[in-house]
Amino acid sequence: MVSRGVIDRFLEQRRLALAGASRGGSKFGNTVLRELRGKGYDIIPVHPEARQIDGVACRASLADLPEGVEGLVLVVPPAQTERLLREAAAHGIRRAWIQPGAESPAALEICREAGIEAVHGVCILMFAEPAGWIHRLHRGINRLTGRLPR
Repeated sequence: MVSRGVIDRFLEQRRLALAGASRGGSKFGNTVLRELRGKGYDIIPVHPEARQIDGVACRASLADLPEGVEGLVLVVPPAQTERLLREAAAHGIRRAWIQPGAESPAALEICREAGIEAVHGVCILMFAEPAGWIHRLHRGINRLTGRLPR
């Protein structure tokens, strides 16, 4: 289980890249984009084909990110997560939030080898404040069942 300190260090970063939002706007990555922007985060979507998503300018790759982006939120299939983590390491990104469904043992090994501090196994929307009621409910359930990071 990831520690609360790792979670807090990730959330202290206010400028983040996000992989997994779609042009159609219906993916969970789009929800993450909207929610985090609404909480005051500067989110830069990364999409190989889109010029913008939800009115936010995209970058085609992690190599195209501006200076000062040190964290990456991943809401993509595990194979894409693994590829993006390798790119992140090559471009100096040292923190990643790997959403449930995006993680794999190989992705976590890439993080260990590259020195990327990774949050995994929990949803970012449970911890980015202020959390919505459904995310507070999930957090409460995880607390009761002993699965909430400490």
